[in-house]
Amino acid sequence: MKKLILLLVAAMTLMLPVAGFAAPNGEAIYQKACSVCHNTGIAGAPQLGNKAAWKERNARGVDDLTGVAIKGKGAMPAKGGHSELSDAEVKAAVEYMMEKGK
Repeated sequence: MKKLILLLVAAMTLMLPVAGFAAPNGEAIYQKACSVCHNTGIAGAPQLGNKAAWKERNARGVDDLTGVAIKGKGAMPAKGGHSELSDAEVKAAVEYMMEKGK
């Protein structure tokens, strides 16, 4: 009986959602770290939703653009000036912007 209870508790524990492992919300991260420049195109930032501005960038792929966003380029600081963002969060924001540029 003890083994059965232990097995049931272990199985139920595995079914619980794991805190901190949810996929990053690209739109929320964009609003926090990217929107100030990418909503208006400040300093040459490609505007969100501008299909012409994103066509060539999208062709480069998510990994290349994520690398640029993580390291920074030109007037854009690394991680949009939000050093607390993880690489996965930056990638989620890049994916969000790329999708809006299709």
